Amino acid sequence: MVEPAHATRTLNLDVAGRRVPTPCDVVGHGPEALLLPALSSISARSEMRALAKDLGHDHRCLVPDWPGFGDQPRARVPMNPGTLHAFLDALLAAAPGPYALGIAAGHAAGYLVAAARKDPRRFGRLILIAPTWRGPLPTALGPERQGLFRALRRAVEAPFLGDVLYRINISPPVIGRMMRAHVYADPAHVTPGVIADKHAITRQPGGRFGTAAFVTGGLDPVSTREAFLDLFTGALPPIRVLRPERAPRRSGAEMDALVATGRVVKETIPGALSPHEEYAGEVAAAIRAAA
Repeated sequence: MVEPAHATRTLNLDVAGRRVPTPCDVVGHGPEALLLPALSSISARSEMRALAKDLGHDHRCLVPDWPGFGDQPRARVPMNPGTLHAFLDALLAAAPGPYALGIAAGHAAGYLVAAARKDPRRFGRLILIAPTWRGPLPTALGPERQGLFRALRRAVEAPFLGDVLYRINISPPVIGRMMRAHVYADPAHVTPGVIADKHAITRQPGGRFGTAAFVTGGLDPVSTREAFLDLFTGALPPIRVLRPERAPRRSGAEMDALVATGRVVKETIPGALSPHEEYAGEVAAAIRAAA
């Protein structure tokens, strides 16, 4: 099958008082689809590329990088939820759709749903892939250690020392262990080439600031499960949650709590926290089956 057309465009968005050049992949043709990559230490729009190529046979997919993330030098903006909400508002003003599909992975889910609440007519359907709302350290250690999280974030953001700490914690061996532990479901998929590509993403200038914010919970769109579930009340487009079979226990419990509200429809897919990358074909099939 012939691959759909693929181009890259840059949107210059005004976010938090800064002009933020935002590279976006544009893949395929047909009804518009917005694909938002997850937020993580190794986040970049490239993680959505295989999924966009599959969906691009019947959709025109727009895939942006989040500010503070991606495979290019990072714009220095305040790394907090307000900035990411403002970014998505600016993106949707510059590329208003309407979108037949709004697709978000991981932490992007809460931001996409918040944007859809502002104008539900902008999206025909929302697809949330392994949706999360709580960063890695708060998930692993509990919210009562906020003081520790703030101290760790300040340390990684500090000149000189911060760069050393960051390099240690995003070395290829650490990235490989992280991916095998909870990002990919099949350790055999974590090849040296995959690790090298992810390490290259982390080495972009300014990369430590987005990572420090995300890992310590500084980019969590909400602070409690109740607040996350409340995002799904009121007028919204139909929402389907793609729940990976091998999601980590704590993250999977949050996905199951959302499904239990009855406000979304669940579809089980293979994978862990990055099924859109590891099992792009299966994820695309699940999205098409939900049409």
